[in-house]
Amino acid sequence: MLNETYTLNNGVTIPSLGLGTWFIEDKDAAQAVRDASAIGYRHFDTAQAYGNERGVGEGIRTCGLAREELFVTTKLAAEIKTLDAARRSIDSSLQALGLDTIDMMIIHSPQPWNEFRKGEHYFEGNRLAWRALEEALAAGKLRAIGVSNFETVDIDNILENGSVRPAVNQILAHVGNTPFELIRDIQDRGILVEAYSPFGHGEILRDEGLVTMAASYGVSVAQLAIRYCLQLGMLPLPKTANPAHMRSNAQVDFTIAAADMETLRGVVPIADYGEASVFPVYGDNARSA
Repeated sequence: MLNETYTLNNGVTIPSLGLGTWFIEDKDAAQAVRDASAIGYRHFDTAQAYGNERGVGEGIRTCGLAREELFVTTKLAAEIKTLDAARRSIDSSLQALGLDTIDMMIIHSPQPWNEFRKGEHYFEGNRLAWRALEEALAAGKLRAIGVSNFETVDIDNILENGSVRPAVNQILAHVGNTPFELIRDIQDRGILVEAYSPFGHGEILRDEGLVTMAASYGVSVAQLAIRYCLQLGMLPLPKTANPAHMRSNAQVDFTIAAADMETLRGVVPIADYGEASVFPVYGDNARSA
């Protein structure tokens, strides 16, 4: 699985499975990247809001692999909605990561987290942030650009006013919370869907029906959840700093039968994410994802 890739709409290839780094502390991020790269991971996903770009960059530089073998994504903070701030922030990520080029940079959210999904779409601010990403792409600072948490109207805003089509839209998608209409719309536009939190913040791992189905394939619920995303044409980004989990998450070379896929598509949506219930609305005292 770790050798498989997608081709983005600008011709850049991206590994089909990535390592998410949300909630991995900066001091632990470098070792997580080194451990994952030793296992075979080549795709690493971070963000300005995670506070661990420095550590991820250190891991990239010290893992012993050539830079061109690795794919690094980071995210423009959701609160940045002006051209100058976006330009400065892109350069700040390059400096924090210690890299000459970032493989992909995406707008983390169409709204600042404190206003997430509250009605205001920040169309002008997103156009300005996108313009800064387009400039950085043209300057060779970035190899691809995209968005995250964007709804159809937010994508329309970029397509109608920008000159570069987003390469990806990174969204919350997992068994029990799969926005099929949005996914189809994104894919129909030639944009790759990346699925973050494919384990539903851990909530789906205890589902008895999923435990039984996973056992029928001789896999874990986590492996079943990752495979589900892949069979829907998405790129999953499971987060872990545990090498054993990294290894297990990559062992998804099996196929979920069509009937079981239909069952998974119909799993009742999760109503309570427990401690992650505020997700993805983060205030000043919470971490963004």
